[in-house]
Amino acid sequence: MPIVSPKQLRERYDVIIVGSGAGGGQMAYTLTMEGLKVLVLEAGRVYDPVSETPMLQTWNQAPLRGVATPDKQYGFYDASIESGWELPGEPYTNASSEPSRQFRWWRQRMLGGRTNHWGRVSLRNGPYDFKTRSRQGIGFDWPMTYQDLAPWYDKAEMLVGIFGDQEGIENSPDSSPGVLLPPPKFRAGEILARERARPLGISVVPVHRAVLTQQQDAWRIPGRLHPGNPRAQRLLAENMRLRLKCLFATDCHRGCSIKAAFDSTSVYLAPALKTGDLDLLPQAMVHQVTLNAMGKASGVVFIDKQSGREHRARGRVVVIAGGSQESVRLLLNSQSNRFPDGLANSSGLVGKYLTDSVARRVSAQIPALENLPLHNEDGVVGQQAYMPWWLAGEQETLDFPGGYKALLVSGRKMPNLNIGRRFDQVSQADGIPFGRQLKEEARRYYGSFQSIGAQGAMAANDDCYCELDPVVKDRWGIPVLRFHWKWSEDELRQVSHQQRAMAEILEAMGGRFFKRPLAEQPEKAIRQGGTIIHEVGGAIMGAHPSKSVTNQWCQTWDVPNLIVGDGATFPGTADKNPTLTIMALAYRAADHLVDEMKKGNL
Repeated sequence: MPIVSPKQLRERYDVIIVGSGAGGGQMAYTLTMEGLKVLVLEAGRVYDPVSETPMLQTWNQAPLRGVATPDKQYGFYDASIESGWELPGEPYTNASSEPSRQFRWWRQRMLGGRTNHWGRVSLRNGPYDFKTRSRQGIGFDWPMTYQDLAPWYDKAEMLVGIFGDQEGIENSPDSSPGVLLPPPKFRAGEILARERARPLGISVVPVHRAVLTQQQDAWRIPGRLHPGNPRAQRLLAENMRLRLKCLFATDCHRGCSIKAAFDSTSVYLAPALKTGDLDLLPQAMVHQVTLNAMGKASGVVFIDKQSGREHRARGRVVVIAGGSQESVRLLLNSQSNRFPDGLANSSGLVGKYLTDSVARRVSAQIPALENLPLHNEDGVVGQQAYMPWWLAGEQETLDFPGGYKALLVSGRKMPNLNIGRRFDQVSQADGIPFGRQLKEEARRYYGSFQSIGAQGAMAANDDCYCELDPVVKDRWGIPVLRFHWKWSEDELRQVSHQQRAMAEILEAMGGRFFKRPLAEQPEKAIRQGGTIIHEVGGAIMGAHPSKSVTNQWCQTWDVPNLIVGDGATFPGTADKNPTLTIMALAYRAADHLVDEMKKGNL
């Protein structure tokens, strides 16, 4: 792996990319396959999913049986390194001390970024999601339609490898024929949910997820993605053959040593590095984008975290893709005489219109699933079934705009401490079960727990944004972000609807609740802003320079050779997970960038 040090940097690169995750990794892949000289700067250390993933270990083999610790905030087995809600020496602040106005910010300092920590649910935004202002009078319209992005959704899905099915649902679009891999068969709980939800007018269908249920077609796909480029075809085919199909072993959040589950390092960076056109510099904390005398981006200034020294890198084009709010922070800190309020901020909108998924989960124990025969229950660990928003065409009948999807969590996954707590709540044994009775009770209830998690749309509003804290700085002396947050009445009404609907589905399955849903107390039910780790916005795209930060190609209006390649460009949050759309936008922006550079426009 050609890892470089600050002393080994080239004199000048075609493109400098800040960040190595979903957006930065995709940009690096596309650009190097076209022969451009690219530098990727990553704020964390190198991480190898093949050698560092404890895929087949059980909970009793982990320190403290895998519980969360300050350095592993999602538990020992989560593939997160130097990551979490709180990072030593890297604070952020909230403008309000009121709990409901607090925003929580997850950072991921490691090669591959957040693609190491996610469930791999990969759903396309639908036609309605791009035109919320036109359709419902809320938020902002995207400066493109679904059809404009659809070809790059296809490309991203073929490259990454995503399973799913064709359902013909208007605002949860299908992929083109031959793009998706086959989904796993439904398990007992998912079949029961499908049968019981159907009379309620709710469809339970296979989710789309970035996990290989069969090996990718290394003979067909490279030619479709890289026509006329034999080098790129060869490198992609070689990498595809190294990825094995899922063996349904452990949660994808652990990482994947067989490369069945997508992460940027395995899918984007591995073949990009083999081109010889990618330099990768880890432990590089970028804090400023520099400009030349003509006002164009000329490079970046960064701190080598190992030595503490400041360095510079020069490039013809700069792409910032360190995560939506990290990119916002970089723009705000890149102040100059030309941009005293932050780079590319003539509109005053950098940092504005932060959004996140509106979410809550409801769980129950299902007697119909008790005491099932012992069997191997194949299928990916976690979500493989979901309920697309079933009222997308009836929004005018509701008291909130937008909508939500519901993700079903079912199956007989590896027991952990949560299973034990739930078992204590539902066991019908007299007193505390012990010995043989304990084993019988455990066998009875194992696999009978179901939960449904809703994730909904949020339109941009004036109460949710970030800015530089006027006082607080991180350990390198870089000003940190200060967040402002407030759920609107629209989100509170939506989460009440979520609670009632999920409870109705679980009741139809015969569920017994651990605790009743909080439909009448939405302010208590709604998850705290940022905790879903779906935050987007802050450098939104639009059709006019005065009302947005970037154009539809993710170029900043003020500095056309400065590209924002992550979720910061989203004008709002749909009821879909954002990662696939980040990848499709980055793919589209990279293709456009290659064309513009060939024409000499950048």
